[in-house]
Amino acid sequence: MVLLEIKSISYRVKEKEIFSGLSLSVEPGEVHAILGKNGTGKSTLAYLVMGCEGYIPTTGEILFDGKAINHLLLHERAKLGITMAWQEPVRFEGISVREYLTLKNKEIDPSKYLEMAGLYPGLYLNRMMDNTLSGGERKRIELASVVALDPRLVILDEPDSGIDMLSIRDILNVITVFKENGASVILITHREEIAIIADKASEICNGKIICSGAPVKVTQYYKTRKCEVCAGEECTFV
Repeated sequence: MVLLEIKSISYRVKEKEIFSGLSLSVEPGEVHAILGKNGTGKSTLAYLVMGCEGYIPTTGEILFDGKAINHLLLHERAKLGITMAWQEPVRFEGISVREYLTLKNKEIDPSKYLEMAGLYPGLYLNRMMDNTLSGGERKRIELASVVALDPRLVILDEPDSGIDMLSIRDILNVITVFKENGASVILITHREEIAIIADKASEICNGKIICSGAPVKVTQYYKTRKCEVCAGEECTFV
C-alpha cells in the first residue's frame, strides 16, 4: 500500500529543467529521508507535493491515496491531511504560544504538544510568538503545532537547520511521535545523523534520485559522493 506516489514528474522553471522523470513513493507510517546537498532540488520537491503556488509538475502525476492531486491547491491538500513544517519557522507576531497551538482546534490541550517537543508548558504557553524565542524554540513550537493537526503526511524541510544539538534531540523525538501516530514523514535534510532515523532514504542530485534504500546505505553513498550524475563534483543545480 502506498500513501504518496510521485510518478515520473518533470518540472521546469523558464528554460531550466529541474526534475526529469523523478519517481518516489512513501508508505503509510513511513519516515522517508530525502538527502542532498544544498541546491539539489529537495525543497522544490516538497513544494510540488505541498502544492505551493506556482509549483505544478510539467509532466507526470502526484498521487495521494491513489488519487491524482496535481490540480489541488495548497489548502485543498491540507484538508486531505498533507502538511509541512517549513525550513524557516512561520512568524505569527502578536499572539501567544497557546493561541498559536490552538489556531486550528480550540479544544486541544496545548501543553501535551509542547511537552512532545521538549518544551515546558509553564514556561512557554503564555510567551509571545516573537523574536524573544530562539530559532530552535520557534522550530519546536511549529512542530508541536503540526503534531496537533494530526496529519497523514508531514513534510519536514530541514528541521535541523540553525539549531543546537539539544533541539535536534527533541526534533527527533517529535518525528518518532509522528510515526507512532500513524503519520508518514518526508524528512528533508543534508545531515546523515538526522537521516538515520528514517525507515528509508533517497538521495537527490541535479534533480534526479540517484540512490534509494536503507538509510545506512544511502547516507554512506551520500557521504562518499560517488555520484554518476555529477561525477563526484559539487552539484551544479541552483
